[in-house]
Amino acid sequence: MTQTDPVDLTAALVRCPSVTPEEGGALTVLQTLLENAGFACTRVDRGGVSNLFARWGDKGHARSFGFNGHTDVVPLGNPDDWSMPPFGAKIKDGMLYGRGSTDMKSGVAAFVAAAIDFVTDTPPDGAVILTITGDEEGDAIDGTVALLDWMAIEGEQMSVCLVGEPTCPDRMGEMMKIGRRGSMNAWFKVTGTQGHSAYPHRALNPMPAMARLMDVLASHELDRGTDHFDTSTLAVVTIDTGNSATNVIPAETRACINIRFNDIHTGEGLSYWLRDEAAKVDAAFGTRTDVKIKISGEAFLTPPGPLSDLIGKAVKAETGIAPELSTSGGTSDARFVKDHCPVVEFGLVGQTMHAVDERVAVDQVVQLKAIYARILKDYFAQ
Repeated sequence: MTQTDPVDLTAALVRCPSVTPEEGGALTVLQTLLENAGFACTRVDRGGVSNLFARWGDKGHARSFGFNGHTDVVPLGNPDDWSMPPFGAKIKDGMLYGRGSTDMKSGVAAFVAAAIDFVTDTPPDGAVILTITGDEEGDAIDGTVALLDWMAIEGEQMSVCLVGEPTCPDRMGEMMKIGRRGSMNAWFKVTGTQGHSAYPHRALNPMPAMARLMDVLASHELDRGTDHFDTSTLAVVTIDTGNSATNVIPAETRACINIRFNDIHTGEGLSYWLRDEAAKVDAAFGTRTDVKIKISGEAFLTPPGPLSDLIGKAVKAETGIAPELSTSGGTSDARFVKDHCPVVEFGLVGQTMHAVDERVAVDQVVQLKAIYARILKDYFAQ
């Protein structure tokens, strides 16, 4: 039986210039391949974003294994800084170069290749579902969310899901993600009254109020971590006033913070705290603070159990390494999938993702396909 080559498929996807939110031909490549293998495919495009749903097996089957991933990529930066063509998929010294080669066209290629070969060689008693988006690196409003909305309407259901994001820091097989921290940004605008710096009593300087507020927020201990999560963090990322004059007290100043929070907190609870602290500073200084908040995702945890055991067993069988169960890193589309079914993330070493000369070891792509194939085999053998 002819096997689907995940390295060739990775190269074909890298050659598609799918800088978010452009589809670039990547989903077309996958849809053609999957339909030829007997998958029922549906394009679930929304808001100018391209998404692909593919299912092998009967709709509504009691048991289904799902994979989730994305084919959109971040911008190149300066193309002149690349030593290899960013969309060339050239292989040198065992490494395949190109934007998205690590994050995460190789992961998509590995699970697509594994799924095609699995259902062809040993058709399972159940369904294999692939959800692939073009909006993970962008606003993530019309990507996996759109796929899950469509699935709910159509009665499509994954029993469990594996997200193929890069999860290993240094060595293949060393880490899987069983949860993610929540993430939120908050923008503050403190308004006072402009005036001459020689007569500060005739003005209301917003700068001391902002300095106080940022110090209060940054100095606060949010928590001390949990069994599966590190301590939550708050970072002041910018304070901007734009005042070039040395003899003018400005009318307003702005700042932004980012919070990465564990499962002790919710976005709503932290939002209330931020607004409450801003109100206290306003009461002390007489200023007015406007607060704008965007919650990118809530913290979540898939407790260690059958799904993480299944994946960990397959990873160890193929790599000799028992992966650590982690919740580190940024956000991923698993934050949306967790409301649909249990979800775990496992993928390649992610050292060069988003970097100039992004590249992936071709032997790791082959190994990742083998891990995903073993996971499918073991899941449907249960």
